[in-house]
Amino acid sequence: MHHFNYVDGRLHCEGVPLEDIAREVGTPTYVYSTATLERHYKVLSEAFDGSKYLIAYSVKACGNIGVVSTLAKLGAGADVVSGGELAKALHAGIPAEKIVFSGVGKTRAELTAALEAGIHQFNVESFPEMERLNEIAMSLGKKAPIAFRVNPHVDAGGHANISTGGAEHKFGIAWHEAGEMYAQAAAMEGINPVGVDVHIGSQIMDVEPMRIAFEKVVTLVRELREQGINIQRMDLGGGLGIPYSPKDNPDSPAKYAQMIREVKQGIDVQLILEPGRMIAGNAGVMLANVEYVKERDGRTFVILDSGMNDLARPALYDATHEINLLNEPAADASLKPVDIVGPVCETTDRFEEARPMPPLKQDDKIAFMSAGAYGAVLSSQYNARPLAAEVIVNGDSYSVVRPRPSYEDIIALENQPSWIE
Repeated sequence: MHHFNYVDGRLHCEGVPLEDIAREVGTPTYVYSTATLERHYKVLSEAFDGSKYLIAYSVKACGNIGVVSTLAKLGAGADVVSGGELAKALHAGIPAEKIVFSGVGKTRAELTAALEAGIHQFNVESFPEMERLNEIAMSLGKKAPIAFRVNPHVDAGGHANISTGGAEHKFGIAWHEAGEMYAQAAAMEGINPVGVDVHIGSQIMDVEPMRIAFEKVVTLVRELREQGINIQRMDLGGGLGIPYSPKDNPDSPAKYAQMIREVKQGIDVQLILEPGRMIAGNAGVMLANVEYVKERDGRTFVILDSGMNDLARPALYDATHEINLLNEPAADASLKPVDIVGPVCETTDRFEEARPMPPLKQDDKIAFMSAGAYGAVLSSQYNARPLAAEVIVNGDSYSVVRPRPSYEDIIALENQPSWIE
């Protein structure tokens, strides 16, 4: 569910007409709904009521500080994968003791900052990482709480590029290595092995692949406890899918929670959940303007002011988004197949081919729906195009939470070489 609806023929985010934001802020612009973010967090939280759990919002899905601080107020923690995301989470008001640090390539500086902050857990992905973390922890007189990300060899995800649980993927340690790795961790002065972590992919519509992976994790927890390693936490990652179109029917948070209760029956642990897309995906849209409608060789190209640098998912994952006009077309409007493309000088700068759309003309405004996750965070300034603005709506008010940089702002980040006058 989301809070983007037509009211008197105008597409609104909560109580604000999106046309007003497009006119006042410009396009391309991302718009997030506070009410949708709050609802999605609460639905997941209520599904786990009665369990020991930490919802660590996956900052990589949508890292805008306005979004993260909205979730922080609800009690969310954070799953971060870089020093920058750690700094953002702390700045947004998420306590360090609710932060989990994931990722395969943590630098010395990042590990040091997280140790000094006193985060809840490091999700360690290799023996060299554990050695580095142990060295830094001892130098600081600390003991790092860790979970190994264990690869269960279970494939899942809506696209090959977002599946992470197979043996060929870079993430985690091999299943057969887990026992020895935990034994070595327990013997290290600066390491405290407290959990087991697993994450098999993203945009998973059916919880059954997760059940298979989680059952393996429960078995591992039992084995480690029998070896005298006091595992207190199961980090089950994220990955639950969302509806990108009306025909999508992902399993619900309630079904997800029930499956986890069944799997972990008899195991007293803290559950760590790392939802990102599930909370932010349907909470955001991207606004764009039609610059030209071009007819050529029997095709119609609708050329936008927004490109693959603004919304990369179609180019990266062959993803599709529902596209709505900001002014509602007539119910009986005829649909015509058009290619919806951007201005970037790349053939892959194409949002969709032969998309049936109502009549579009120059300066019409459209919204890419369900763009809240992996939208703005994946954007770039390729072709020296300014990053899209970001706006968050609360009721009938809105705030610009990331202004669009000017050309001068972009240029100010660079310098002439010293030998050029």
